[in-house]
Amino acid sequence: MIYEHLEDPLLYDGSQIEPAWALSELGIKGSSIITWIGPMDVKNIVDYEDVELEIRSEEVLHFIVEHFDEQPSSLRLAYHRQRILVMLLMEELMRIGVRTRREGDDLYIGSSKLTVSIATASVSSMKIHLGINIHERGTPEDVDTIGLMDEKPKLSDDDIKAIAENVAMAYIHEIDSIEEDIAKTRIF
Repeated sequence: MIYEHLEDPLLYDGSQIEPAWALSELGIKGSSIITWIGPMDVKNIVDYEDVELEIRSEEVLHFIVEHFDEQPSSLRLAYHRQRILVMLLMEELMRIGVRTRREGDDLYIGSSKLTVSIATASVSSMKIHLGINIHERGTPEDVDTIGLMDEKPKLSDDDIKAIAENVAMAYIHEIDSIEEDIAKTRIF
């Protein structure tokens, strides 16, 4: 699985959840996890429950994960992997002293929502987007939100990039570890 952090800010508008985005936009072929820091204003909403909602924020740490390892792709497996990614983020935040609680695929600090996330599947791949608010700025007024730097103001851009890399590497390790376990298990 390929990991790349994009240095230039990029607006997450939901188009990045489409199949083969990393290949068509970045030239990255195969399963990948791409991270970057940038705004979010989702126009392409794939969750039926969220169609009427505003999903936006001024500054977000984004993860886009794409897997091509199951054919046909599985929405169920995509959601399982999404939960793994969210739990690894929760562990990383705990390591730096940010206590969160998880409800499904979202993380909260107190009653305030820290993350947004979606998983989906196409004919060719499974996709996950996980976004972590860096600041509360620009989020919808009707949603109680918080950003990482609202909770921990001394975080630097380098700290945010380190969170991205640590979570991405932990995710890749977890997926590789599962594949190793599958390869060494006898089936009856």
